[in-house]
Amino acid sequence: MIKTLLIANRGEIACRIMRTAHRMGIATVAVYSDADARAPHVRMAGQAVRLGTAPARESYLKADSILEAAKQTGADAIHPGYGFLSENADFARACQKAGIIFVGPDPEAIDAMGLKDRAKALMEKAGVPVTPGYHGQNQDPDFLAEQAGKIGYPVLIKAVAGGGGKGMRKVDAPGAFAEALASCQREAASSFGDERVLIEKFITSPRHIEVQVFGDRRGRVVHFFERDCSLQRRHQKVIEEAPAPGMTPDVRAAMCSAAVRAAEAVNYVGAGTVEFIVDGSGPLREDGFYFMEMNTRLQVEHPVTEAITGYDLVELQLRVAAGGSVPEQDRIAIKGWAMEARLYAEDPATGFMPSIGPLDRLVLPGEAEGVRTDSGVEQGGEVSLHYDPMIAKLIAHGGTREAAIDMLVAGLDERTVVWPVRTNAGFLRRALTHPDFRAARVDTRFIDERLDVLAPKSPPALSWIAGALALAGGGPLAAPARDPWDVRDGFRVNGDPVFEVGLDHAGARVGVRLTLNDGALEAQAGDETLVLDEPRFEPGLFTARLNGQPVSARFELWPSRGALVAAQGETHLITEYNPAAQADALEGGAAILAPMPGKVLSVAVKPGDTVKKGQTLVVLEAMKMEHALAAPRDGVVETVNAAAGAQVSDGAALVVLSEAEG
Repeated sequence: MIKTLLIANRGEIACRIMRTAHRMGIATVAVYSDADARAPHVRMAGQAVRLGTAPARESYLKADSILEAAKQTGADAIHPGYGFLSENADFARACQKAGIIFVGPDPEAIDAMGLKDRAKALMEKAGVPVTPGYHGQNQDPDFLAEQAGKIGYPVLIKAVAGGGGKGMRKVDAPGAFAEALASCQREAASSFGDERVLIEKFITSPRHIEVQVFGDRRGRVVHFFERDCSLQRRHQKVIEEAPAPGMTPDVRAAMCSAAVRAAEAVNYVGAGTVEFIVDGSGPLREDGFYFMEMNTRLQVEHPVTEAITGYDLVELQLRVAAGGSVPEQDRIAIKGWAMEARLYAEDPATGFMPSIGPLDRLVLPGEAEGVRTDSGVEQGGEVSLHYDPMIAKLIAHGGTREAAIDMLVAGLDERTVVWPVRTNAGFLRRALTHPDFRAARVDTRFIDERLDVLAPKSPPALSWIAGALALAGGGPLAAPARDPWDVRDGFRVNGDPVFEVGLDHAGARVGVRLTLNDGALEAQAGDETLVLDEPRFEPGLFTARLNGQPVSARFELWPSRGALVAAQGETHLITEYNPAAQADALEGGAAILAPMPGKVLSVAVKPGDTVKKGQTLVVLEAMKMEHALAAPRDGVVETVNAAAGAQVSDGAALVVLSEAEG
C-alpha cells in the first residue's frame, strides 16, 4: 500500500483526494504556488512544498519541481488530480523513471488517447462508433475548409490535444470558418502548446453521455455506468447527473460495452472516462452514439458516480495504483439518482465573465443539509485570476431524479452565500427548476436556447423584496415597537400598511411596494407582483410561502452600504436608491471596459473607424479563455487604449466610442 502521497494539484480536488488518503491512513504532501500559500489544501496536508510563483507554468506545471518535492518528502506516489499534469505522458514516464507510483494510467495509454485524431482511428479499429469527420494531418486552412464543406455544416472544429471545452468552435456556415479556425488554433496553442485541429460533423440535437471505466493490471476493465453531462456552456459542463435520463437497459449495455472495449484497446489501468456524443433528437438508440474522446484521469464530475454506486473512486485509484484489483462487474449496481452543480466565480448577468477577488462571505451547504460539497476555498480567501474559477461542486443524491433536483435547489436556496465575488448560483437554480430540465428535455443546446431566462440582468424579485424589508427593519412585518414612529411600516390611519422604496443594485433600479393584506404580503418589485403567504421577518431571515412552496432570504445589514441579501442562490448588495447621488457615466459616449485582468490578444479597430453594435473590437485572454469584447452600440472609435500583447487591469477603458455622425 502507498505510504506517502503527494497531490500534484490544488483547490477542491487536492482537498478531496486528501480526505480519502487520510481515511486510508496514507500521509499526504501538498504543493503550492505563492498565490496558494494559505490555501486550505496546504493546511490540510501533513507536509507542504512551495513550487514557485502564481502562474501555473511557474508552479503546478513544473514537473521537475514536483518530482523534487516528492523526493524531499519521501512520497512514494503522486496523484495528479485533473488538469495541470494529469494527462501528461512525459510526467507519468518521469514518475516511473524516478521510482514513484503515478496514480493514473500508463504513459502509453495517455499517448494513445491524448490526441483526438489518433484516438478516433484507434477506436474505429476497436469497433467503437465514431463521429463522421476529418481527423488527418493536413492542417492547411483551405484544405480544412474544403473538408468542412464535404462533411456538411454545421461542423465542430476541435483542438487535437484539447480538453475541458477549450479549443472548440461550432461553425454554422462557410463564411465563418476561417475566423473560427484561427481563434480555435490560437486558444489551442495557448492552452495545450499544439494548434492542430480536427473537423467533425456537429450533431444538431446532441447529448453528452460518458461512461466511467476502471482497469487494473490483471487485465480486467469494468464500468461504473454512465453520467449525463449535456448541460454545458461554451463546451464547459455545468450540471451533471447519473444515471442518464431516458437510458434503457439495451442502450446502456451497448454504450458501456463500447466504453470497456475502448479502454481494453489501450490496456487501460486506473480511472478513465469514455465520452460519447449522443443523438438526442428522439429516444436513445443502440446505434445513436459516437465516441468523442477518452479522458485518461479522474473527472470533475466523479462524485455523482460515487453517489449512485457507493464506491470511493479515489480509494479505488490508490488501491489499483498499489497493485490491487477492480471489483467484479456484477458487484457494481445503481442506487438512486445523483446531481452535481458546478459553482463558478462568474457573473451570468455580464455574459459569464469570470469574477475574481476576496471571499468576504462564503457559506456553502454541508452534509447535514443532504448535499455533499467539494470545495478548495474558504471565507477570507480569494478567487485568483491564475486558475480555474470553480468555487465548489454541490452534489445531491436522492431516491429519484426529482428528489435529487429538489435537494440541490434547497442547498442553493437555504445555504449558499458568496460575496463580493459574483457566482452562477442563481443561474444553476433557474436551470434546475426549469420545466424542461425537470422533464429531462435536455441536450447541449439547453442553456444557449434559454439564456435570457436563465441569466437575467437583474436580481430576482425576492431579493428586492427582502432587501426592502431588511432596510426598513421589517417594514409592514415589523414587530410592534414601544414608539410606533420608530417603525418604517407605512402605517395609515385608514387602510392597510403600505411601504414604498426605490432600490438599487449595481445600477439596476427597482421600485418596491409592500402591502400587508389579511396576513399576506402583497409585494410589487418593478413590473413583477408576488403574493407571499405566511410571511415572517426576524433578524437576518425572511421566510414565506409562494404558490404553496416555501421561499426564504437571508440578509445582513452592512453599515452605510445597504443590505447583503442571499435569495434563490444569488447574493446581492441592495441599497436604497438616491437619485441625487446617481450620475450617468460617459455621457454621449461609451467605453469598452476590461471585464477582468488579462492579456490583449488583438485590437480590431483604430481611431476614426465606424463600428456597428455587436462588432468585435478587442479580444482579451483571461483565465485561459478568449473573450471577445463587442461594441455596445453603433458609433465611431474615439480612442484606443489597448495594444496586442498588453496586460490590462480590471475595468480599464480599452476603447471609447463617440456618437456616429448622422
